[in-house]
Amino acid sequence: MARLVSLVEYYCFNIICVTLLLLTSVEASVLEEKSSTSTSAFFIFGDSSVDPGNNNYINTIPENQANYKPYGQNGFFQRPTGRFSDGRVIVDFIAEYAKLPLIPPFFEPSADCTNGANFASGGAGVLPETNQGMVIDLPTQLKNFEVVQKSLIEKLGEAEAEKVISEAVYLISIGSNDYMGGYLGNPKMQETYNYQTYIGMVIGNLTQTIQVLYKKGGRKFGFLSLTPLGCLPALRALNPKASEEGGCFEAASALALAHNNALKTVLTSLEQIFKGFKYCYSNFYNWLDDRINHPSKYGFKDGINACCGYGPYGGIFTCGGTKEVKEYELCENAEDYVWWDSFHPTEKIHEQFAKALWNGEPEPEPVGSYNLQRLFFDKEKLTIADIVDDAPQPHHFLQ
Repeated sequence: MARLVSLVEYYCFNIICVTLLLLTSVEASVLEEKSSTSTSAFFIFGDSSVDPGNNNYINTIPENQANYKPYGQNGFFQRPTGRFSDGRVIVDFIAEYAKLPLIPPFFEPSADCTNGANFASGGAGVLPETNQGMVIDLPTQLKNFEVVQKSLIEKLGEAEAEKVISEAVYLISIGSNDYMGGYLGNPKMQETYNYQTYIGMVIGNLTQTIQVLYKKGGRKFGFLSLTPLGCLPALRALNPKASEEGGCFEAASALALAHNNALKTVLTSLEQIFKGFKYCYSNFYNWLDDRINHPSKYGFKDGINACCGYGPYGGIFTCGGTKEVKEYELCENAEDYVWWDSFHPTEKIHEQFAKALWNGEPEPEPVGSYNLQRLFFDKEKLTIADIVDDAPQPHHFLQ
């Protein structure tokens, strides 16, 4: 009898050891599979830098729309979609890397928002006064997110909807229009506020939006910093001191740089204050500035002129011939250019920046505490205890 008990103990011990080895292997494969296949929803707020076509559905001026040729000419889409590019924009590449379908515009009829939604609007600003009545401003974009949130609760149930919201990545790319048209192009605003106060207003309203999204369950954020605005072909063409400043409108670039520095300070504070707040921050200012000044380093031939436009630098915003001035010129190969039109970069720039944000390299500047890949795919890790709880127990082998 004692011998029988010893044999049972011996076999049980070996079974347990084998089981644990198998479970360790299972854990590794599960974690690997979880990391490579389990992604997050994607919600996008912003301006023309990330607008996928929301402005197609609102009453606005031609300058705020891009649903006509030659926009989208490179063939990825069958027709112009409303993206201010020769093809895709940065969020399209990010969705691809995150193994998501293209994220639909919020206003697209019958849009499926299970994987996220894009609320961006060309011409929009952080402040509701920017291009008021002609765009979907940031406060309204936030209200549209609330509509999607309610629809997810109705479709998935409250618990599953909360999970989608909490695990989602929220990307925000907005602010340029507040400084170009909202301040520099608005003498009354300049008389009312000095530039420090105005920047404080923009950053304050942007911070409030982040806080609202956090309160609703958002924890993972991506931010696209402002580019050197004064070096856009449109602002080069308007620069009264072009010969003195090398072409770029330095007052506009200085506002962008001050905005970026203020936003970085806010994000650092939010990371300390808000539990679980994670973010990826780009340094688009330096990244684009280097491509403007050294285009050949990145596969471009021209970092100054627009592929599609008219006049000095292609800076008169006539691309497509739908605006007051009908005449425009179009380059032969958009891939040679940093700038697609008077205000917006080419798809090639969007792709390069998407890769940098996704991997956190090879750009020299850091992208915040996380790269986008980690924000989309990092989830709570399964432990060996989690898997053992669901595995057959050793006593099953003795029955």
